[in-house]
Amino acid sequence: MTSKLQNPAIGAAVRRLWVARSLSHLRCRLLHNGPDTIDELLDRHLVKNDKKHLDDDENEFLTRQRLTSTRREALSLYRDIIRATRFFVWPDSRGILWRDVLRENARKEFEESRFEKDPEVITRLLIGGREAVQAALDKLVEKQKQQIEKERNDSIRR
Repeated sequence: MTSKLQNPAIGAAVRRLWVARSLSHLRCRLLHNGPDTIDELLDRHLVKNDKKHLDDDENEFLTRQRLTSTRREALSLYRDIIRATRFFVWPDSRGILWRDVLRENARKEFEESRFEKDPEVITRLLIGGREAVQAALDKLVEKQKQQIEKERNDSIRR
């Protein structure tokens, strides 16, 4: 590639081929394989209301299927909360471990929302719960890093 080619058109073609090869890993990430118009976009992403009416059995089946998936997600979130509380092993001002306080509060909040039927509210609760768990773990990690750094600095000063 360092030697100059006699024909500039061939040189340009070789350069394009070399760039295409070196960027081949990016090729699969190009976005525009999507819709060309707003109507196509809406057709792909909006739920279409079929003209046929579902009978009661089919409707109940679909409702149960949706509830099952949100139940699964709620249980998964609850398990993640229980796992995350394992790291909170110091006592609060009353002498109760933070782990137990957090577990009790999580249980109470899940019980309060147990019979919620609105899918939007359920989704909002699940997303809020995931974000809260992640934020708590991030703060815990940050505090532990600060503590380790402080201990290192103290040992160096001695």
